[in-house]
Amino acid sequence: MRRFLTVFLFAAICSAGEEEEKRLKESADALKEIQSNSEKSIPQALFDKAVCVVVVPEVKKGGFVVAGQYGRGFASCRESDGSGWTAPVGMRLEGGSVGLQAGGAASDVVLLIMNAKGMERLLSSKFTIGGEASAAAGPVGRDAKAMTDASMSAEILSWSMSRGVFGGVSLNGSTLRDDKDADKGLYGHEVDRKNVLEGKVEAPPAAQGFIAELTKVSPSKSN
Repeated sequence: MRRFLTVFLFAAICSAGEEEEKRLKESADALKEIQSNSEKSIPQALFDKAVCVVVVPEVKKGGFVVAGQYGRGFASCRESDGSGWTAPVGMRLEGGSVGLQAGGAASDVVLLIMNAKGMERLLSSKFTIGGEASAAAGPVGRDAKAMTDASMSAEILSWSMSRGVFGGVSLNGSTLRDDKDADKGLYGHEVDRKNVLEGKVEAPPAAQGFIAELTKVSPSKSN
């Protein structure tokens, strides 16, 4: 009986790790696709100023959030010297309404955390976008000329892509919260999320592709 339980638990851990690895690859692929078209992508100037990034692939309607959205993804922040990206932590996006839903298709969502205050929100267990944290739909294109006063002062900028259609999207009313199950699946144990996002925890092998894509998109932070 004890042997059976040991095998069962080992299989469950491996399965969870595989699930997170798959989602990390989906997150990296979403970033790659979004940034592949310089005319319709997240402006490079904004990406280079961001202190953290959240990528939530395959955000779906419904689920256990009634008449809302639900998705699981990952967050990573800049290393303390502004170069490179930290190991990721799991995030859950819930509620609200994600735009650019083409016929009910799932959407890939990217959020840029633009300042230290926004990062503080990210380190909390849960916060409401557009509530506790000021947020705006991000502009699209080669540069940030389309930025409005609201988006220039926002803590969080957000974009969504569905069936190849990409653009800024308002996530006001949605909540972002920690995903401890994802962290356990990825690291094999509980982690201190603050330590992870401050670059004090080594990234597991499964996260290397995601970090590499972030580094490719934005190698270092601009002032």
